[in-house]
Amino acid sequence: MKVIIVYIDIKPECIEDFKKVTVYNHVNSVKEEGNIRFDVLQNKDDPTKFVLYEAWKDDAALDLHKTTEHYLKWNTEMLTHVTKPRSRDVYDAVAFTN
Repeated sequence: MKVIIVYIDIKPECIEDFKKVTVYNHVNSVKEEGNIRFDVLQNKDDPTKFVLYEAWKDDAALDLHKTTEHYLKWNTEMLTHVTKPRSRDVYDAVAFTN
C-alpha cells in the first residue's frame, strides 16, 4: 500500500475555489477501485494550508488515478490557487487502520 501526504498552501482569496475543485477530486477518487482512503484537511489555525492524505492499493492504482478526469481537472485548476508548488511525502504502510 502507498500513502501519499500532499501539502498545499493556497492564496487566501482562492480558498473556496480550491475547496470546490478538491472536494470534486475527493468525491471521485474514493470511487476508484484502488483507492483505500482520501482525506482533505484544512489547517485550523491557518486556513490557507491544506493536506491531502491518500492511501492507494499499490503504485499501479496511484498511476491510474493520475490519468483520471477528476485528477487532471484538479491538477490544472489548483495551480492557479497555490502560493508555491505543492510538496508531498510518499510512504509504504507498515500498520494501517482503514
